[in-house]
Amino acid sequence: MLGKIQRNMKSNKTKVSISKSSPRSSRSSNSVKSVQRDQLENHLADLLNVHAIKDYCPNGLQVQGKPVIKKVVTGVTASLALIEAAIQEGADAIVVHHGWFWKNDDVRVVGQLHARLKLLMDHQISLFAYHLPLDLHPRLGNNAQLAKLMGWTQANGVSSVGGGSMDGLIWSGKPSPSQKNLGQLARSLASRLGRDPLVVGDLSRPIKNIAWCTGAAQGYINEAVSMKVDAYISGEISEPTYHIAQEMGVAYIAAGHHATERYGVQALGQEIAKKWGITHQFIDIHNPV
Repeated sequence: MLGKIQRNMKSNKTKVSISKSSPRSSRSSNSVKSVQRDQLENHLADLLNVHAIKDYCPNGLQVQGKPVIKKVVTGVTASLALIEAAIQEGADAIVVHHGWFWKNDDVRVVGQLHARLKLLMDHQISLFAYHLPLDLHPRLGNNAQLAKLMGWTQANGVSSVGGGSMDGLIWSGKPSPSQKNLGQLARSLASRLGRDPLVVGDLSRPIKNIAWCTGAAQGYINEAVSMKVDAYISGEISEPTYHIAQEMGVAYIAAGHHATERYGVQALGQEIAKKWGITHQFIDIHNPV
């Protein structure tokens, strides 16, 4: 069975929502706290174990802005819309999960990259990006934060890309007690993520053990099958995913790439605000993918 509910979009205008986290202690306008840009970069490199993880893009400071940071904006992707919103909010730095300069990207600063980069540099805003390091972190990572949001209990992380520092890219565990079958699990995801997932499988199927990996991790479905789970949850789906799920006897849920990866970067922003007493805002730029 393949289930999907598609909502009609009334407008093509970008939807933006903002949430704010600041240190609990009150502060006057004369005592605004700050962190040095390079100090923040070094701290996050250690916290997220950046140097031990091979990735498809540079992790850390991607664009250098002003040396002192008083306000950080976080978001999923370093899009033009996020940069424009961060400028309106008076951000000194932006921290994202999806940054720039991916492997095999055009290295020329033209078109889309030029427009984004010019805005950042004109306003002296630093861009920090953490891709796989943010997926893998056992407390702040996307898998960890999705499990926290959904009430899932983690069993063990397993390697899907060679072991070592990459161990734990796919998580396994048990769903919340209220998610006893595939339909209940899908409805719970829809309610908490704010979008309708695409579901492959019998909605009445009992679900006792699950595996999950946020974002575009549909390619790891065979690893999930080897874990002998009842359902595998990720962000996207590809044409072969449906057949693998049907033929290998595992339910599959594509819950949204953007939707499943909102929470790691938010947790990271809250961690930054707590450590240095600076202001943090998460800006969610709507993306239906």
